[in-house]
Amino acid sequence: MRIILGIDPGLAQTGYGLIAVQRNRFRHLSHGVISTAAGESAGWRLHQLYQQLGELLDRFQPSQAGVESLYFARNVSSAIPVAQARGVVLLLLQQRGITAAEYPPQAIKQAIVGQGRAEKHQVQDLVRVLLGMSEIPRPDHAADALAAAICHHNSGDVAARVAAALDR
Repeated sequence: MRIILGIDPGLAQTGYGLIAVQRNRFRHLSHGVISTAAGESAGWRLHQLYQQLGELLDRFQPSQAGVESLYFARNVSSAIPVAQARGVVLLLLQQRGITAAEYPPQAIKQAIVGQGRAEKHQVQDLVRVLLGMSEIPRPDHAADALAAAICHHNSGDVAARVAAALDR
C-alpha cells in the first residue's frame, strides 16, 4: 500500500489530501486545510505551515506527493505568497525524502475528468466518486489537494521516477 499526499499550496490556506492506493484502488485517509492568520507576519505564517504540515507527515508517513503548481497569475502580489508557501512545502518534502512532483491545474483536471478545462464541480464530484465518499470533500482547497494526489498516482509515477533519478 502506498500513501500519497496531495497539496494545493497557499499562504492563507494550504489544502491537503491523503490517500492510500493498493492494487489501483483508492482509499481516502484525510483531507483539510492548514490555515494561517492574515494579521501575522509572513515568516510566522510560513513557519506555522512548516510545522503543521510536518505533523501531518509524521502522522501519515506518505511516500510520495503531488503538488499543484503555480499557474500564470495576473496579480503578482497574490502569486508571491502562494509561491512562498509552495517553497516551504517543497522544502519540507525534500527534507523528509518524500518524492514529489508538481502538476499544473489543467493536468490535474485532465487526470481526474479527462478534460483539462473541466469545471471545479466536475473535478470535485469525480474525486468524491473515486474515493468512495458520500459528500464532496470540502473546503475547495482540500478537494483540489485530493485531486492532486489522485493525479500523481494516475501519472503512472513517471514524474516521480524522473524526480527521484534527478536527485541521485
